[in-house]
Amino acid sequence: MKTSLILGLLLLGGLHFAADALPLSPSESAGKRLYREGVSDSGEPIMARVGAADILLPATSLPCANCHGADGLGRPEGGVRPPDLSWSRLTSTYGQQQTNGRDYPAYTEGTLARAIQEGRDPGNNRLDPAMPRFVLSMNDQRNLTAYLKRVAEDRDPGLTPDSLHLGTLLPSQGPLSEEGATVAAVLQGSVARINEAGGIHGRQLRLTIVDPGPDRASAEQALDQLIEQEQVFALIAPLAPALDSDLAARLERAGIPLIGPLSSLGTAQASRQIFEPLPGLREQLIALADYATDNLRVLQGPTLIIYPDEPSQRLAAQSLGQYLQDHAWEKVSLKDYDSAQDELPLGSRSVFYLGSGSGFSRLAERLQAAGQVPYLFAASNQVAGDLLQVPSDFSRRVFLAYPFVPSDWTLAGRLALTQLRERQGLGGQHAVLQVGAFSSMLLLSEGMKQAGRDASREKLISALEGLHDFDTGLTPLISFGPGRRLGLRGAHIVTVDLPGQRFYLVAPYKPIAATP
Repeated sequence: MKTSLILGLLLLGGLHFAADALPLSPSESAGKRLYREGVSDSGEPIMARVGAADILLPATSLPCANCHGADGLGRPEGGVRPPDLSWSRLTSTYGQQQTNGRDYPAYTEGTLARAIQEGRDPGNNRLDPAMPRFVLSMNDQRNLTAYLKRVAEDRDPGLTPDSLHLGTLLPSQGPLSEEGATVAAVLQGSVARINEAGGIHGRQLRLTIVDPGPDRASAEQALDQLIEQEQVFALIAPLAPALDSDLAARLERAGIPLIGPLSSLGTAQASRQIFEPLPGLREQLIALADYATDNLRVLQGPTLIIYPDEPSQRLAAQSLGQYLQDHAWEKVSLKDYDSAQDELPLGSRSVFYLGSGSGFSRLAERLQAAGQVPYLFAASNQVAGDLLQVPSDFSRRVFLAYPFVPSDWTLAGRLALTQLRERQGLGGQHAVLQVGAFSSMLLLSEGMKQAGRDASREKLISALEGLHDFDTGLTPLISFGPGRRLGLRGAHIVTVDLPGQRFYLVAPYKPIAATP
């Protein structure tokens, strides 16, 4: 009897795990999209009535998951605590109780439909007025109900009881191959360090690196591979500038978080899914402009902004140009510039440079040959590799934005990075990329720890969103928030004594004013 009982329990357990592993049916998948995105399987728009005035809004602006979370467990929003939508709770035979203490019966499929469409619970009491009432077809309601029966067990890909699967895009060939190899070494060393310490909540980390290839089409294919085939839980510190703004849209559709310094390379991304530890190129250039305004008195210009003919760099240049004009800089002009081919516009008092290090030194040489020595401004990660080739006439007339400087490094931070470098055979090359990748892994680790053992992508996003004054040991303190996805919004300003090859900090890190 005892043997048969144990066997029966094992079989039931096996059936339970098998059921958990089943993929979503077409109806459940359609319900999932409706739940998370407010989109109907039919393609027809879904509307929702909001508030006492029954204001009609598109469901895409307030899908269920916005308040109830991707896992259906609910999260506080504006003083409202949305309830747990797991089917086991909704249909509990012990009944339900609202936050106001009023009891009502367990839900059925019919009373659930009434709650969703009319805002009334199984006892016919009105739900909280913050709850939208959705206008659904019978098929949409059927799909949504089907998914709500699975939402509690529909775990995010890449997360198992004993593993966490991360992915990234890093070039192994082409002009960014050295940078890709550097970031790969930092990420692999960080993963090894975390795993040797026991992982995160008992989960061992696994990292898959895919080469994004030479162009946009290959980068999109590589991203699809990580999302659809590898089914990674999150992306960490990718280096794939060809994706540009398509990356944010793809991440949002898949619900995948990304932690990494994207816009420090010029790629401006605005997405709830993306968390960046370092300031973007735009923020660094604005920090330089603010320093020049306050200390160099160069508003009268003329001012030239030159950039390579690439979408992300052009966008950063245009944004800077608008900022300068809005802040009383005069005679501001922009030019896409190839130092190997184009004629150099002369006569500028200040030049902001976006591009590669070799282009920066060639620009300075051509200016010197023309008898001109304007102030030169650039982000350090774009030009540092060739900086000491700049003619000495520009000594202390070159000003660089640095996301961090040695004085930001704590003893513990310096030791951790040094140990990783020794383990991975790295020197000090591409220091900004190294610190960006290292900080990204620290943020991922902290976010997953705070998300808890029952983690999800949504919980990771919420945990990161709540991080304030996070100490990486290598940068100024990092803070995020509901409307803030850049951990740092400013830069240190450094000038260079070229004959002596010495760097001088002229303005410590100061957050720039929030700009649209």
